[in-house]
Amino acid sequence: MQKRVVITGAAGFIGSHLSDALLDRGYAVVGIDNLLTGDLANIAHIKNRDFEFIKHDVTNYINVDGPVYAVLHWASPASPIDYLELPIPTLKVGALGTHKALGLAKAKGARFVIASTSEVYGDPLEHPQKETYWGNVNPIGPRGVYDEAKRFAEAMTTAYHRYHGLDAKIVRIFNTYGPRMRVKDGRAVPAFMSQALRNEDVTVFGDGSQTRSFCYVSDLVEGIIRMMESGENSPINIGNPAEMTIKQIAETIIEMTGSTSRIIYQPLPEDDPKVRRPDITRARTLLGWEPKVDLREGLTKTIDYFRTKVL
Repeated sequence: MQKRVVITGAAGFIGSHLSDALLDRGYAVVGIDNLLTGDLANIAHIKNRDFEFIKHDVTNYINVDGPVYAVLHWASPASPIDYLELPIPTLKVGALGTHKALGLAKAKGARFVIASTSEVYGDPLEHPQKETYWGNVNPIGPRGVYDEAKRFAEAMTTAYHRYHGLDAKIVRIFNTYGPRMRVKDGRAVPAFMSQALRNEDVTVFGDGSQTRSFCYVSDLVEGIIRMMESGENSPINIGNPAEMTIKQIAETIIEMTGSTSRIIYQPLPEDDPKVRRPDITRARTLLGWEPKVDLREGLTKTIDYFRTKVL
């Protein structure tokens, strides 16, 4: 029997790539999105495949007819701009949305995978970050609405696993990039690309020495699917351990776009993490996963996409 997967946030950046990959592997996909930050253009190319779209806010009861093999909860604003502009919806989808998605998985006897984030580690005092690290998060800071929503979502997911015996899995996603990111997303790669392609000043916050680890979206999706199909229930980091400074990624994008942009510096936002790099030992040993796409290869594909979006 064909397996059927429900993806919340299916019209978003990662959700749409997940939909593609699962369809390619023979799954049927039910995509749910309220289009708060998602875009129907991201899933327009799959409307004639074994894909059903439901416009729905997952903070309300979720009803899906028929059998479900897995529920992948990807619905959430996911960039600093989003969760500063949408603090309460961000908290609600992390709390109420996770509860409703877990309820669907429980009712269907389905496995459950939640998109958690490296933000649960906050501004980390451990480097690189292992899954055993509890984090350094300011619960009342401007980023707290996202960080704590995801930390609560992990706690709720774990409670359903322990109390109800739900086959629940937590994927901690580190910085990811690729086609279908929003031009005005606010994160480093889309911001730098859109500015560079317009030959505008490229804005780096702080002195640019803070680090990130950038994973191409196809690598991330492969890790997510391996997690979904695995027997693992403890959190697993999925990200690229190749660490670089924000200034380095800005310079690389300016060079690769052939831009005349120059870098300018603005004050570092409150609670912005100074370092970020995943320890992916668990992903390697338990899932047989590690990233394959070289940074320049991934950036080339992403720049090609952004050229079609930036005027």
